[in-house]
Amino acid sequence: MGAEFCSPKPLHPYTLIPLHAYTPNIIGMLKELFSIRDRYRILHQTWFAFFLTFVCWFNFAPFATTIGKQLQLAPEQIKTLGICNLALTIPARLIIGMLLDRFGPRKTYSILLIFAVIPCLATALSQDFNQLVISRLLMGIVGSGFVVGIRMVAEWFPAKDMGIAQGIYGGWGNFGAFGAEFALPMIAVSTGFLAGGASNWRLAIALTGIIAAIYGVIYYHSVQDTPPGKIYKRPKKNGALEVTSIKSFWAMMLSNFGLIFALGLLAWRLAQKNIHFITISQMYLVWFLLVGLFVYQTYQAYQVNKELLIGKKTYSPSQRYQFRQVALLEFTYVTNFGSELAVVSMLPAFFEKTFSLEHVVAGMIAATYPFLNLISRPSGGLISDKFCSRKWTITIISIGIGATYLTAHFIHSNWPIPLAIAVTMFAAYFAQAGCGATYGIVPLIKKEVTGQIAGNVGAYGNFGGVIYLTIFSLTDAPTLFTTMGIAALICAFMCAFFLKEPQNSFTDTSTSELPDNSVQNSAVLAED
Repeated sequence: MGAEFCSPKPLHPYTLIPLHAYTPNIIGMLKELFSIRDRYRILHQTWFAFFLTFVCWFNFAPFATTIGKQLQLAPEQIKTLGICNLALTIPARLIIGMLLDRFGPRKTYSILLIFAVIPCLATALSQDFNQLVISRLLMGIVGSGFVVGIRMVAEWFPAKDMGIAQGIYGGWGNFGAFGAEFALPMIAVSTGFLAGGASNWRLAIALTGIIAAIYGVIYYHSVQDTPPGKIYKRPKKNGALEVTSIKSFWAMMLSNFGLIFALGLLAWRLAQKNIHFITISQMYLVWFLLVGLFVYQTYQAYQVNKELLIGKKTYSPSQRYQFRQVALLEFTYVTNFGSELAVVSMLPAFFEKTFSLEHVVAGMIAATYPFLNLISRPSGGLISDKFCSRKWTITIISIGIGATYLTAHFIHSNWPIPLAIAVTMFAAYFAQAGCGATYGIVPLIKKEVTGQIAGNVGAYGNFGGVIYLTIFSLTDAPTLFTTMGIAALICAFMCAFFLKEPQNSFTDTSTSELPDNSVQNSAVLAED
């Protein structure tokens, strides 16, 4: 890519902060970041909303062993609960993406935060495995909150800073997983001690939902969807993603089938003899309903894209984009965020069993993985901004993901614990940096359907989590690490040869201000 795409240019007149904020000087950027005004205020309020959704989403993992003992759960049931925690996030991210594009991030995020109190209280009050399954399935809806902030940040930040802005949003929000792993056990122990009893995990989990609901009200009254004077652009059609070629339509259908397959896999897992949550007959019923859902999705997609499919409508080259490029971003998110979800869910128990540690200690050590989100995801986005090639950034990072997970395959009880932590942290860095690099591209695709595209890519992160955790539930940790490593190396190969470099992704203009033939006429969005 030519240097002109990376050189600073004058800002559009509507921008709210000085020109020097967008110089290549990182120190200047950090000064603006901590100024907590204008667009940075929106960024901080939005990543904190994401942070709270992740605290809620991961509030079960630190107590998995304790809850298993108290409620007499089998190890396979505990693993299954980890899968349930991810399951409904797959369709939820698609639905939230459509609601987001239609109603805006302010309303969507606020309602989702308030909703979080329901599954949190349901988990806290659960008395058996069946109740926990229902509560964790509902909790998966809360995990879709990430998609909302992608559009909010994209509305407020220029294209050239999209990587670092989305990286900060995603990374600092993902730090909620660390907050859950590290802080919740201490809250449970301290409140249990004050009450003269054992670890009070129920109160700790309930507290996360209450705090999220309170912040949902605050968020609604303190943010705006767009900068002053700008119009929030909504899709012309609702119900499904609008594509711009027949090839892209069939690629979208294949993508939708992959998500339905992940849900069918979960149903199969819940029907296994050592789980006993649903019967074989019920599993077939679920599969039938999933087929019906896929047919309905296909019908909705046909209705939205009918004029294209019957030849009554064509798109100019400046309006077209390749869905297969979106599919490549979905694959990158499988290998980076999907692996992160799997590892965060299984790592506390892995350290506890591998090194015979107390569950609180194991949880704190495992928390080093999500802890790195503070710097790794923003750095992935920053490298994508400054390296002047978003394609090669994600390719190189994917190689790092593969190498570190293949190394983690060899961790065993004879390893020094500091060495095991170091390998875990390197794997965490590359996986999370890959998330930042992926979403440095996603918001640049088609502005009015950013929520839906982000929802598709995000859903495939959960698809990866479900697949990886299913593999883990059937095998062991070394096999899981090997699978994730090989998948990441395949992803690196695919990105190197098939991912196209976006144009106009290093401009000083907000994505909401780029003309239609600017963002949409990129190599990533090239004509089929």
